[in-house]
Amino acid sequence: MGGGWDQAGWAERVAQEWASRVEARQTRVAVLGLGYVGLPLVELFARAGFPVLGFDVDAHKVALLNQGRSYIGHVGSDRIRALRQTGRFEATTEPARLAEADALLICVPTPLGEHREPDLTAVVATGRTIAAALRPGMLVVLESTTYPGTTREVLRPVLETSGLRAGVEFFLAYSPEREDPGNPKHSAGLIPKVVGGFDDHSARAAQALYAAVVPQVVPVSSCEVAEACKLLENTYRAVNIALVNELKVLLTAMGLDVWEVIDAAKTKPFGFQAFYPGPGLGGHCIPIDPFYLSWISRRYERTTRFIELAGEINTAMPDYVLERLGSALNDRGKPFKGSRVLVLGAAYKKDVDDPRESPSFVLMEKLRARGALVSYNDPHIPTLPPMRKHSIQLESVELTAERLSQADAVLICTDHSAYDWAFIAQHAPLLIDTRGATRHLPAELRARVVSA
Repeated sequence: MGGGWDQAGWAERVAQEWASRVEARQTRVAVLGLGYVGLPLVELFARAGFPVLGFDVDAHKVALLNQGRSYIGHVGSDRIRALRQTGRFEATTEPARLAEADALLICVPTPLGEHREPDLTAVVATGRTIAAALRPGMLVVLESTTYPGTTREVLRPVLETSGLRAGVEFFLAYSPEREDPGNPKHSAGLIPKVVGGFDDHSARAAQALYAAVVPQVVPVSSCEVAEACKLLENTYRAVNIALVNELKVLLTAMGLDVWEVIDAAKTKPFGFQAFYPGPGLGGHCIPIDPFYLSWISRRYERTTRFIELAGEINTAMPDYVLERLGSALNDRGKPFKGSRVLVLGAAYKKDVDDPRESPSFVLMEKLRARGALVSYNDPHIPTLPPMRKHSIQLESVELTAERLSQADAVLICTDHSAYDWAFIAQHAPLLIDTRGATRHLPAELRARVVSA
């Protein structure tokens, strides 16, 4: 794809050169950011026969991958070894090597700042890294979740410091990641891919690339539509989770089981989709993405009341859990201070090792602030990793009958499949269930269970 790149011949080269090179698996793909989104994308392209270069600033991650070892639970080391053995994948920390690629896919974090403003530091830094290696004919795709306008207004100017122009000398597109960690039914290669281009030719190039590895490409008219699509998906979930969280508080006060109500409602074959309550929102998407819309709405002098209200409800859930726990301890003549609380689950959802934005961290820190003696168990997270907003340092304890019986309260934050709920309920003197994990246990085992 090297050489001169004239605008007059662009359309033909898009249709012929890109499509033919993709079909022949001659397009080299670079994935920038080798986390929960980037690493499955590496596997997707490498398995489809593309030569893939993984780039990350974390030298430890790169070293592990080149040794055929994984650091993500649902992407096993056997799969990384298989990729390495094909000779189609290697990882690097060297920015200059990005010049070897034809397509560069950006999968870096896009968190919120202290005041819930978009933090695009990683996107901008990655854009600068790419600009230094950019050459005519390259395709750059942003996959990181962000607000409408980011690709065109933020990333494009950074890339164009290379002296090359988007839509004239290189392709530029946005295609939101739709990774669902730990869910084999919705792995990257099974999910339709929304693609929006900076211009028509960029869109065609990106569509040709993704069409080689996913079952369906969904073309949209612009980068902005693709960016907004991702935010709508996760805002929809955040608002509906807030609704069931609010209903959980109400129905619990009424003496009703919210999970039984949801199970009954979801038997309706139309007009209802089940969402489930919990101790708060976790993961990199749902607690964060809706606030990108809230932030950008202010530029247009609009308000996003549903989003803000949903955020308030979901953010308040850890405090509701603590209220329920404190009341249950009080009924047993125990204050928070000095009580031994064993937290089950540090991951943000079941059966993954992903702790990002997990409400477990909020709960553990709030419990400690109230003087509780906190320990935790998670079969997927042996040690609490350092987090942007949390500094709690603990190691997972063994889940034994003695450990359970010595706790004043056992708090279920994540309902991992590995947990034996009957065993836990049998030995815990007080069990606070935020996930409905114990609702199918026999009545005698639920005697010490408090729904929260």
